[in-house]
Amino acid sequence: MTQCGLLTGSNKPVPLRSVSVTVLIRGFVADVGCELLYRNDEQGPVEAVFVFPVDAEAAVYAFQARLGGACIQAQLREKKQARELYGDALAGGQSSFLLQQEGAGGDVFSCSLGNLPPGEEAALTLRYVCELPLEPDGAARYVLPAVLRPRYTPHGWDREDVTQGVPRVPQGELPYTLSLSATLQSPHGIDRVLSNCSLTPLSHTAGNRTSAQVSLAETPLWGRDVELLVYYVEPHKPSAVLEAGLPGAEPGSLMGDPAVMVTLLPSLPEAVPGQSSAGEFIFLLDRSGSMECRMDRRDGSPQRIDSAKETLVLLLKSLPLGCYFNIYSFGSRFESFYPQSVAYTQKTMSKSLQRVQQLQADLGGTEILAPLQAIYRSPCRDGHPRQLFVFTDGEVGNTEDIIAEVQRHQGAHRCFSFGIGEGASTALVKGIARAAGGSAEFIMGQDRMQPKALKSLKRALQPSGTGILLCWDLPPEMEVALVGQGPEVIFLGERCLIYAQLRGQPQPPDTAVGGLTLQYRIQDQTYKETLQFPLQPQDGDRLPIHRLAAKSLLLELEGAVNTGSEGDRHRALETSLSSGVVCSLTAYVGVDTERMQPVQGPLVRWDIPLAEFDLMAGHSLYGAPQIFAHTRMVVVEHTNHLYKQLPPPKCLAWLCRLSDFIWGSSRHEGSESCKHSAPPGTAPQEERAREEYLLLRLVSLQNADGSWDLDSRLATALGVSKTDARGRMPSKDVSPSVWATVLAVVWLHGRAAGLRDEWELLEAKAVGWVRGQAGPRLSECLEAANTLLGCTVGPAVFRL
Repeated sequence: MTQCGLLTGSNKPVPLRSVSVTVLIRGFVADVGCELLYRNDEQGPVEAVFVFPVDAEAAVYAFQARLGGACIQAQLREKKQARELYGDALAGGQSSFLLQQEGAGGDVFSCSLGNLPPGEEAALTLRYVCELPLEPDGAARYVLPAVLRPRYTPHGWDREDVTQGVPRVPQGELPYTLSLSATLQSPHGIDRVLSNCSLTPLSHTAGNRTSAQVSLAETPLWGRDVELLVYYVEPHKPSAVLEAGLPGAEPGSLMGDPAVMVTLLPSLPEAVPGQSSAGEFIFLLDRSGSMECRMDRRDGSPQRIDSAKETLVLLLKSLPLGCYFNIYSFGSRFESFYPQSVAYTQKTMSKSLQRVQQLQADLGGTEILAPLQAIYRSPCRDGHPRQLFVFTDGEVGNTEDIIAEVQRHQGAHRCFSFGIGEGASTALVKGIARAAGGSAEFIMGQDRMQPKALKSLKRALQPSGTGILLCWDLPPEMEVALVGQGPEVIFLGERCLIYAQLRGQPQPPDTAVGGLTLQYRIQDQTYKETLQFPLQPQDGDRLPIHRLAAKSLLLELEGAVNTGSEGDRHRALETSLSSGVVCSLTAYVGVDTERMQPVQGPLVRWDIPLAEFDLMAGHSLYGAPQIFAHTRMVVVEHTNHLYKQLPPPKCLAWLCRLSDFIWGSSRHEGSESCKHSAPPGTAPQEERAREEYLLLRLVSLQNADGSWDLDSRLATALGVSKTDARGRMPSKDVSPSVWATVLAVVWLHGRAAGLRDEWELLEAKAVGWVRGQAGPRLSECLEAANTLLGCTVGPAVFRL
């Protein structure tokens, strides 16, 4: 295939003209349609290539093209057969397209349009359905990714990997537009919708507020993920949606029978945070060049690596005394703080904090497999269950190998993963969490990494629900078949999704009711959750529940396919072809056979430009595009980038460097404390940053056992004089450390209540320590601390 030059932002027109998105959000399921409009303004035919980023757990189920007035409906075929059909069509001069999921990660779908004659338009329509995550405040979060950032392919990678050379143009010069409209439905009522982009006013289309519509008010800057946060009146209420099968499909098959999706939010008993000292906590931090990028594009936004370092400080301070821990970091190579995990003590904590402040995004590429293998080679400690925390911006090419490695060790640990930045690979981040019974979090836009990381640490410290048993209560003439394995572990506050296939006809059909009981065990205690639902299925032509059930099953089967199971490969291929949900074994292909005349002129390749970001500055490519000699096919997969050192972002002038916090926390009594100028404290953004800064300054002084020392640095952090800090101590019978710790806890509740998620665990450790040390003087200390700091913290904080 002739290799053409890449566009570099010239004024020539490109095929893509617009992107139009329609979304139907029903509860916590989104059915999405994307239409891409191309026009070939060249003198000859072109081949256009575009990358669709979708969530790894989304089910892509339909694709079609309108080419020069002819509408071509895509057919799902086994991937090799689809490629052959596509190549044959191009060789004959016919218009064609190919859409497939790339094997290295389930969140990349590439479309090769093929021959587009000069002067003609092509409209491509992609449809997919996906589950929406439940945010901590109860919102359903929908994200339309703008771009999927290029992936780094590890050194020595020898699998099929066709790199792309997508040009970057300045933000304001993109030659295409984006529009989005959303229809919202919920039986519990729609309260409000928030977004990071400008929206039209929310319009309720039903008197009971169960349906509404909203749209983008203007075209957003391309390169920004469009986020919608949908708030329902009762987001935590359990529910079940029963959907009729596909007319004409074989009875007894997944698509032929009704399918049900059950959503439960088990109310696990919450243990006292930080009360357990058991556990081995391993933190694996990405230090590749891309971690130098800012968390978002605001002036003053921190670099990803700096946010990750602050998060590590909070995590280390929140660990329980007596546990074990280690910190690994990786890029093209990897490093670890210790050869094996060490006991969590004051000495090891202080040493680790000093090393954290020295970490930089200076290890090159993103090779995560080698450090994972090193972690798994180290023996687990008896009585200390291993908990792995992985922080990455997800730019890798060997996603399947990484997930398989985690899955091989799933019985020995849990994995909690964090995708940093817009465009982080959902296939990688969700895949490793799913493989090891953990949870995945994504930090995008103005999200803060710290509360999400501490939320996961809290999960790791809490007992989880295991021994899960599902008991269905259905009429005698009906039976149920679970789709996939079902949930294996349940965390506090996490939603539990269950897909099942129902067979038979209830009698009477109009009033029959079914039920489900979810039973699980926490330590030696058994708990139950029960739900009843009507057995009258909803009709519809898109079948979102069936598609999601098929995708859930395909995720499990493809994992087995990677290990060489021929039976699972056959079942995955059959499930994909029957449901219309594309997977790594299948592809959509469509060929226009109505045009009898070959398209004249040489074929030119055009790559659709993407917006230029700071992280793309100075990039270069590893390797060259793979050439398929027997077809005129272009498959867009991954681009590998080298990153040059970027200048530090602009920061608020009064912010103290992290190294000052860490250095200050290890000084001895009597040494000079850091000098900090007063923050301006005017704009809300600066006020929030000031609160975060003051919290981190106080937290950095906490000892491993949860206590604080009474010294000048603590007085500065509390905003009082050293004289008052010592002189207001209620009694000589109270030790200085007890008094200091009571002051710190009162300050947290009185001055940093908005950041509770970040200090809850370390506060619980402090309260536990002080209750064991203060004796009968604790109430007196609390009263004196409230008076000194001007707070009104109640005795319940110290469980008095």
